Amino acid sequence: LFLLFFSTHEELKTLDVDDVFFSTPEDIAARALKPQGGVNFIRTFKKQTEDQAVNLPPNLPELVQNASYMQSPDHLVWRYFYDLKGSAEYPFPGGVFQWARYRINGTGLNETEKIFSESLNKHENTLTLATLRIFSNGLGQPHFHFNANEMGYVISGCGKVGVVASDITANFNIDIGDVIFFPVGSQHYIKSVCDEDLLLILAYSTGSQLETLRMNDYFHKTADHILAQLFFKEQNEFKKIPIP
Repeated sequence: LFLLFFSTHEELKTLDVDDVFFSTPEDIAARALKPQGGVNFIRTFKKQTEDQAVNLPPNLPELVQNASYMQSPDHLVWRYFYDLKGSAEYPFPGGVFQWARYRINGTGLNETEKIFSESLNKHENTLTLATLRIFSNGLGQPHFHFNANEMGYVISGCGKVGVVASDITANFNIDIGDVIFFPVGSQHYIKSVCDEDLLLILAYSTGSQLETLRMNDYFHKTADHILAQLFFKEQNEFKKIPIP
C-alpha cells in the first residue's frame, strides 16, 4: 500500500504501458519491437476489460516467473529513495518531525542524505515530505510557509485544525484517512485531541529549502512598542511571553 503525492495543480494526466501499446498501430508496434512472428505476434495481445493497474490477473504466478532485482549502488539509489522512518527526529514542544527535504546547508547530513538532498534541488517542481507526530493534546502551533503549499494525510489519531488565509478563517476536525490542504502563506495550526498520538504524512510543494515562520517567532521578532500599538496593551506586558 503506497501513499502517493504528485507535484501538479492541474488535472493529473497518466498513460499506462498497455494503453499506449493498444493505441499504436499494429504495423508500427511490430516494426518497433521486431518480435518473432511480426504483426501476427502483436495481434495475439488482448486488451483487458479492466484496468490492470488496479485489478491484478488471477493467474499472476503463472504469468510472472523469476522476478528478481539487483540493488543499485548508493549514489543511484539515494537520488530516488530515502529512509524517512529511520531518519533523524526533530522534536518540538508537543511532538516530533521527521523530514525528507532539501537543505541549503548540508552540514550534519550523512552521505546518503546529502545525495537525496542534492537530488531534490535539481528538480524545480519536486516535493518536500515529512511525518508529523503530535502527542495527545499536543499542539503544532500556528505558522505559515513562505514558499510552499502543504498537504497532509492522517494516518492515525484525530485532531482539530485552524486555517487563517487572506480572505477566510476556517476550523474543522480531522480523522484517519482525511486529507488537509494549506495554501502558501496561510497560517494554520493542528492540535491532537485523541488519547493516541496524531500522526500525519505531509507534502510541501517546494524543491528549495522550506521556509516557515511560527507565531512565537514573529511575536518575538516584532518590536514591543509595535505590538503595544497593535494590541492596545502596555509595552512591558509582552515580556510575559517567553522566548522559545
